Amino acid sequence: MARPRSQGFDAQRDQLLAAAARLFANQGYTATTMQQVAEAAGLGKATLYHYVRDKPALLAAIAGGHVARLEALVGEVAAEALPPEPHLARLIERFLRAYAHAQHEHRVLTEDVKFLPAPEREALLEGQRRVVQAFADAVAAVRPELAAARLAKPVAMLLFGMINWTFTWLRADGALTHEAMAPLVTQLFVGGLLSLPPEPAGARG
Repeated sequence: MARPRSQGFDAQRDQLLAAAARLFANQGYTATTMQQVAEAAGLGKATLYHYVRDKPALLAAIAGGHVARLEALVGEVAAEALPPEPHLARLIERFLRAYAHAQHEHRVLTEDVKFLPAPEREALLEGQRRVVQAFADAVAAVRPELAAARLAKPVAMLLFGMINWTFTWLRADGALTHEAMAPLVTQLFVGGLLSLPPEPAGARG
């Protein structure tokens, strides 16, 4: 019979994951030891393994939790049942706001998933594909002809190219915040999307 979780288990595990994400993001997954993670989380190394099996499991938990939160955001925006343009704008806004508070986790997802065993890596990629598809569907709802030309997903990927790498230059303590960037990105992307000709150049053979 499994030992019951102690009071505060989830809060302590969240603290552990946040500490590990910070270390992985700042000094790299391969350069970080479990001893360093334990010290950063204020735990003994033996106690650390009460919360996570090993280092790959720690990486999977960080990246998996981040993807799960992004998928939850997609669901929350869908539940608002907005018209196509406001729906796409809300997705962009919510994702940028989420990135503001998850820069370490996002960097880990972007740079370190390659170190996971294939099954865990594929599960994370499947979650990411669902997120991309949700954005592609939002793009297609605004410009249906892009879906007909099989360009909705490539255009959605261009959007992610704009927002996914903000952690490399947009700092939480900087003068320009993610919240301030959200309307700029929205206007730039949605405005550009609406200005595309009925038959975009990429759709021509």
